[in-house]
Amino acid sequence: MSTAAARLANDRRHVLQHRIRWIVTATIAYNLVEAAVALTAGTAASSAALIGFGLDSTIEVLSAAAVAWQFARRDPERWEKGTLRVIAVTFFGLAAYVTVTSILALVGQVDVEHSTPGIVITALSVVIMPFLSLAERRAGRELGSATAVADSKQTLICTYLSAAVLVGLVVNSLFGWWWADAIAGLVIAAFAIREGIEAWRGDACATSVGMLLEEEHGLDADDDHHG
Repeated sequence: MSTAAARLANDRRHVLQHRIRWIVTATIAYNLVEAAVALTAGTAASSAALIGFGLDSTIEVLSAAAVAWQFARRDPERWEKGTLRVIAVTFFGLAAYVTVTSILALVGQVDVEHSTPGIVITALSVVIMPFLSLAERRAGRELGSATAVADSKQTLICTYLSAAVLVGLVVNSLFGWWWADAIAGLVIAAFAIREGIEAWRGDACATSVGMLLEEEHGLDADDDHHG
């Protein structure tokens, strides 16, 4: 690689690192607001799903904060393994809490009141969070960062949780089907456990699609050279 090409690659890496810092900052800011609204609305409506959703938002803040900390370091790649482990633990924490709140909601058959603020904040999350997830995943893959990709997956799972809670709130308000969001929550918890296991093992398998593609291209180039 020429000096100019190396400089260009280095500049691109710094751009992507800066982009990821901005994305996780936006994710943290939004989730802090989301948590405050969901916890307040959930308490007022006696909604275990909304309260669980609010606490899930705080878990997402922890994951995004871990990535933000990593990319604030001078050498982010050095902290990849430790940050992946933090993200994995937050996945497991999310799965555990959603499972417990869903089971309690099913067992207790709590009569949940209609919550307009809850419906609004979950609807906003369904619209906003996929964009944050996609932007972070693209930047993470190009950069070769397993932690950014893992955090983007957690953001996407939080989107699914938002949709499940939203459907549960709407269906409960319209038809009195109090159990709908609890069932969806258990399904999402299973996905969170799977992603947590992948993040925990991520340090052993290159984890980034971008890194794997680079390796394949490198092998192809070697084959062409030898051929």
